[in-house]
Amino acid sequence: MRAFYNMLTLWRVLTLLLFGGLQTALSFYLPGLAPVSFCEKNEAGKEQEVPDCRSEIELFVNRLDSVESVLPYEYTAFDFCSIESEKRPSENLGQVLFGERIEPSPYKFEFKKKEECKHVCTKTYDAANNDDKVQLGFLKKGMLLNYQHHWIVDNMPVTWCYDVEDGQKFCNPGFPIGCYVTEAGRPQDACVVNAEFNDKDTFYIFNHVDITIYYHNVENEAAGARLVAAKMEPKSYKATKADAPDCSGPPMDLSNKFSGKLQVPYTYSVQFIEDQHIRWASRWDYILESMPHTNIQWFSIMNSLVIVLFLSGMVAMIMLRTLHKDIARYNQMDSVEDAQEEFGWKLVHGDVFRPPRKGMLLSVFLGSGTQIFIMTFVTLFFACLGFLSPANRGALMTCAVVLWVLLGTPAGYVAARLYKSFGGEKWKTNVLLTAFLCPGIVFADFFVMNLILWGEGSSAAMPFGTLVAILALWFCISVPLTFIGAYFGFKKSGIEHPVRTNQIPRQIPEQSFYTRPLPGIVMGGILPFGCIFIQLFFILNSIWSHQMYYMFGFLFLVFIILVITCSEATVLLCYFHLCAEDYHWQWRSFLTSGFTAVYFLVYAVHYFFSKLQITGLASTILYFGYTTIMALIFFLFTGTIGFFACFWFVTKIYSVVKVD
Repeated sequence: MRAFYNMLTLWRVLTLLLFGGLQTALSFYLPGLAPVSFCEKNEAGKEQEVPDCRSEIELFVNRLDSVESVLPYEYTAFDFCSIESEKRPSENLGQVLFGERIEPSPYKFEFKKKEECKHVCTKTYDAANNDDKVQLGFLKKGMLLNYQHHWIVDNMPVTWCYDVEDGQKFCNPGFPIGCYVTEAGRPQDACVVNAEFNDKDTFYIFNHVDITIYYHNVENEAAGARLVAAKMEPKSYKATKADAPDCSGPPMDLSNKFSGKLQVPYTYSVQFIEDQHIRWASRWDYILESMPHTNIQWFSIMNSLVIVLFLSGMVAMIMLRTLHKDIARYNQMDSVEDAQEEFGWKLVHGDVFRPPRKGMLLSVFLGSGTQIFIMTFVTLFFACLGFLSPANRGALMTCAVVLWVLLGTPAGYVAARLYKSFGGEKWKTNVLLTAFLCPGIVFADFFVMNLILWGEGSSAAMPFGTLVAILALWFCISVPLTFIGAYFGFKKSGIEHPVRTNQIPRQIPEQSFYTRPLPGIVMGGILPFGCIFIQLFFILNSIWSHQMYYMFGFLFLVFIILVITCSEATVLLCYFHLCAEDYHWQWRSFLTSGFTAVYFLVYAVHYFFSKLQITGLASTILYFGYTTIMALIFFLFTGTIGFFACFWFVTKIYSVVKVD
């Protein structure tokens, strides 16, 4: 019985590790995100004397974003109710890179204290004042582009839950600031939720929210309660008295033709409901389970995995059986005195390890690709374990950047070792290019995008101090580590090859269509792209449509399958080229699997025009600028996989056969 229990426990651990999308895996939180206990005040208005138990609930506001624009903005940019006296919470590097700007708000609640139509502030706009006209115009533009609030209570998003098709409920971790009714009388976006939004060419602002906070009493009631959900419903009211609103009357409309003064009161109502069915560790589940892609992703990913595994198995079986027959035939021919003349891949054994053209650039790409590969593997592994869950904001990007900085040593070592094996002697140039070429291209693209964000006043614009900090990490940590790795790489002897290289290169015969460089490279990227395009769709959704991505277990499996597929597809084409007596395999193996990035770029263009509603020149430039960075990183990553797979394959086959 104990053995059965141990096996069951082991199976559960493996399930949590591999299938991060399961509901049980969603309960895995980063150690250090400890729950906060809340207690209500006593009759005297003082907090109960319970250690580590709070009575005040703070509501934080994050940056506002839109699916129709790449530009996020800070909460204060739209002239909402704000508080400047309190200190903003510290943000990690990942939050700054993603443009998150969390700051305190004047919305404050007392645990279990119900509030009705609580007045927060009143904003006044004068049509005769140019500053007020500009501010009001920016607010209308935000409503026209459907910008959304993102509020946080106890490190948990305040969600807006509404009914969708088939009686299902979708919980959005944001809610719109308002909506617009066109001149033709057609309501757009959130205006469809209220029949009173019917005035033509009019904006309606959601200036009131009904907030419901759900809490769970812990087993020891003296320890207080924990918040497990925060839901809200946006509403619009035009109060008769702006300084003492009663949350009644018609909606708060902002006509394009108004004159005089306009007062917009902001109010809220809050209530608390006990819910003993939701545990604190699984309080994000209702948000993730309501996402429309969850059920589809289960079927699509499993179907894709089965297809890709089947194709990978077929490629591996064909390669092993065919190669085994070739090796047996060649070895048998060598043992016979009247052996026929050699043919196929054995003919080029004296040229297969000839240094490639542009060996310097290839070694630099491979060094950077190795750095990206290790960074991706470690980041996804930690994400599978739950250390980079959505509850820990910005942790994923922070982890990736820190790992990239610390992995300069493998990049320098691989680049130097391969460059030395290619017969290169300009070791200083090799080290400098490894440290600055690929990171410099990414940083230059990122800096140009940051200039555009600065010009647009977006919250995603990185502050100058953070930009200097990233440069310091690059120059003071990554570059020295790259030099250290290159020192050890050049210090070691070159890679020994199993066969000698002839002094005179062998002439390559005329190639058929499918063994020519370009067709082979184009065909090589199809299979790897086929195993990632489903996950790619959800990743792009999380980046550009602001949806939460949490199925890191599936992503880790797809990562492993991508590595296997890139390796097998590149090795298969490399074998065909060697059989056709074409020994230029180094660059071709890198470009064959690296061409997957071209398919990724084409898919990103298709995604932009078919799935997104982005408008504006700045947003378009930002989308393609950031997509170019992702494509370059993906090119180095997949190309490195293909090269090392072919390097192992070529070294292996020429070491097991008898060559003269």
